[in-house]
Amino acid sequence: MAGTRVGVLGGTFDPIHHGHLAAASEVCASLGLDRVLLVPTAAQPFKEPDGPAHAEHRLAMCRLAVAHDPRLDVSTVDIDRGGTTFTVDTLEDLRAQQPDAELYFIAGADALARLSEWRDADRLLALARFVAVTRPGHAMSPSSGAYAVVEAPALDVSSTDVRRRVGEGRPIRYLVPHAVADYIQEHDLYIGGTDD
Repeated sequence: MAGTRVGVLGGTFDPIHHGHLAAASEVCASLGLDRVLLVPTAAQPFKEPDGPAHAEHRLAMCRLAVAHDPRLDVSTVDIDRGGTTFTVDTLEDLRAQQPDAELYFIAGADALARLSEWRDADRLLALARFVAVTRPGHAMSPSSGAYAVVEAPALDVSSTDVRRRVGEGRPIRYLVPHAVADYIQEHDLYIGGTDD
């Protein structure tokens, strides 16, 4: 694993959708990364613990979504640790697992604009390079070189919308991978309760 360049895309992934995958793919290609790890959270600081779908379901959906793309993989570091997920913990665990890898933490441009407010912000910059994903037409320049900016395809899909559509009995195919849509239906996820 020496010298590998690994992207890290954390999130609730409740459920994972094509927007997540498009961002991961674009960053991987744009920055010449060897692979991108999707890291489902155990629980995020500003969301309900476990959210609408339990961690085991979110993890299973992530694995299904990346099964046919050798550039993408799934890490369980946050779920294994449990509790509230903070980026600094994620990166420290991944650094311990892959000491020779160069880590690139991927997040939305809006989230990275507030990087200074994240837990142990100074430590974060020592653990990984940061990549701000923005949509076409939304200009953003790196803040003092603290992070790279990658323009990803604009896909108008969100996990909240997918959950809402499921709850309303509307189709979600083409918003999420087919295997994820099948999994949601098979396990009756997001029926009768789609709010964050």
